[in-house]
Amino acid sequence: MSIQTSGNKQIDYLPIEQILRPIPPVLDYCKIDAMVSTLNGVPKESSTCKLENITAGELPPVDVLCVSDKGKKYYFAFGGCHRFQAYEKTKTAKVRCKIVPCTKSMLKIYLGSSVDNFFE
Repeated sequence: MSIQTSGNKQIDYLPIEQILRPIPPVLDYCKIDAMVSTLNGVPKESSTCKLENITAGELPPVDVLCVSDKGKKYYFAFGGCHRFQAYEKTKTAKVRCKIVPCTKSMLKIYLGSSVDNFFE
């Protein structure tokens, strides 16, 4: 949970292939393995998550920025890298998300002048 979505209780499920992740992740593979185990129904503690905070078969939602442009929605994630890797390893088609409305100018904070490369 982040400051941006702490008050947002709405959970959405987005197809993993619709979520753009423009920044390459730095990964802790032990953490990913713990998340895969949790998704498979066997909660496993990791370096950043204690067993008492884990719900079997479920990972916390990923914050996803949603930008609407010319009638189309674009979804961007800048966090949740380990969760995405766990979803990919378990072939999970949809990701639990909290969607945050965003504008192109706000997205430019993350992407700089390359922001326009992501829009048709």
